[in-house]
Amino acid sequence: MNAVADREQLIASIKTQPEWDLLVIGGGITGAGVMLRAAQQGQRVLLLEQQDFAWGTSSRSSKMVHGGLRYLVNGDFALTRESVRERELLMTELEGLVEPMSYVYAHYRGRWVERFGLRMLLKLYDRFAKRVTHKALSIADTLMLLPGLRASGLVAATQFEDAVTDDARLVLRTIDEAEQQGGIAINYLKAMELIEKEGRIVGLKAEDQVSKMCITLNAKCVVNASGAWVSRLWGRSGGIENDRQQQVRPLRGSHLVLPGHRLPIGSVLTMPHPRDGRSVFIFPWDQTTVVGTTDLDHEQPMDREASITADEFDYLLTCVQDRFPDLNLQPEEVLSTWAGVRPVISEGEGLSPSDEKREHACWAQPGLVSVSGGKLTTFRVIADQVLELVRQQTKPSAGNSSAPSLFGINQLPVHPAGIGGGAWKRLHGRYGKRLDQWWSHHSDQRTLGNTPTLLSELYWAAAFQKVVHLDDLLLRRTRVGLQLPEGAALWLPQVRQLCQPLLGWSNKRWEQEEQRYRAIIDTFYSLPAGVKVSQVSACLSENNDSVDHTALPSDASRELS
Repeated sequence: MNAVADREQLIASIKTQPEWDLLVIGGGITGAGVMLRAAQQGQRVLLLEQQDFAWGTSSRSSKMVHGGLRYLVNGDFALTRESVRERELLMTELEGLVEPMSYVYAHYRGRWVERFGLRMLLKLYDRFAKRVTHKALSIADTLMLLPGLRASGLVAATQFEDAVTDDARLVLRTIDEAEQQGGIAINYLKAMELIEKEGRIVGLKAEDQVSKMCITLNAKCVVNASGAWVSRLWGRSGGIENDRQQQVRPLRGSHLVLPGHRLPIGSVLTMPHPRDGRSVFIFPWDQTTVVGTTDLDHEQPMDREASITADEFDYLLTCVQDRFPDLNLQPEEVLSTWAGVRPVISEGEGLSPSDEKREHACWAQPGLVSVSGGKLTTFRVIADQVLELVRQQTKPSAGNSSAPSLFGINQLPVHPAGIGGGAWKRLHGRYGKRLDQWWSHHSDQRTLGNTPTLLSELYWAAAFQKVVHLDDLLLRRTRVGLQLPEGAALWLPQVRQLCQPLLGWSNKRWEQEEQRYRAIIDTFYSLPAGVKVSQVSACLSENNDSVDHTALPSDASRELS
């Protein structure tokens, strides 16, 4: 058996199901969470994703599982408390995948209001977490964590704790847990049209993007959890008002990935951008350093992968140069870029992207529940609210989903000889109860390049994790396409030797996939068109000459948003 045959068998099996309890449209973190909670209730649930799992927003976030200090600034105490609670739960249940991370905010001369305000916010933040995580840092300690940080005018820093994750792996782990409890998930299966009967949605028509075969699926209820794409089916469902369609505001956030040795930092640096005061993060991630994010209205076509613009590239590189003036980072040193589209529920006209709230919204009509917006951190809460709306429509078939646990007690098995405890914990966080089984199939502990990704992980992905295209394997099942130069081009022969037989691809198919993958990397994950060394250098030089670092805005709400 191989990936091609496995997919054909799975497609054939879903056609025989006369009716599903629940159909979930969207394979991001929200859809995955709904699928898991429904499967935990014993529902017959099918998730379908028009691209790959986590293809959209949920593989392109800033990878932070956090409470959100900006919500405290805006007075939204309930959302912050909820987010901090969920952060603590995820760190407990997904050790190795959702990990605590030190954050540092550097204070410069003349910014005492900012320093005092941050301290007050963090006291409340820690109260929600029921533990103290923040403290003051000396200049020496700050520069030890963040070598090369601009020392001129630096007077102290504040350190606090949040968490980080691999967002795509979080989605895949959630889907896998749901499948172990009877759910089914299929990628590259596109919902084309909702089926309505006597004023109620009773199913949908879908198209397999591989075979182009059309499938009719019947269900007691449908959940539309397609994020920034949620309104695409509304126009055919007859029950959602046009003004609500306009509430979903797609916002783009873009990032730069740098070689870790060029900016070797031990904590997340959170800082106001020198141009506009927006918060930007510079953080360590799997032997690389990431800079992000921007926050702009996304006006690129929604059918294409989002990509960074030259202006965004300049904006982020300016931030690096401002805080690390001796780094002299050149554009061609950037390993990769990524951009994602956030589905934000707009509060109305006139608000800037950064001033919009990050709350979610649900819309219900007979047989259909739609959801959009929200945060990566609170996906369990969102899923439970969605399923409560489903329960109100389908009772008594849908049970109660109020249990707080998502993944259960995290029991780390004893690691085999030859692999370190940290590496084993990382693997267990990503693969959970599957790890022992998959390790027995393949246990090659060599890594691909200087990434932490084992060759065994590539094997498991190709053998067991529904890879349809090469970018599924290198950008989402693993992240080596972002972490190695030119999308890991130099390592493709090694990947081919290991994975081609497992995928069931002919030589011609592999060559087509490799050509397709290189085009994706060049178009959507590399330096944007228009970026030139001279242009960026001039931008950085002009910016450093014009900014008075002692006179930046001291409005805490602006800088923490």
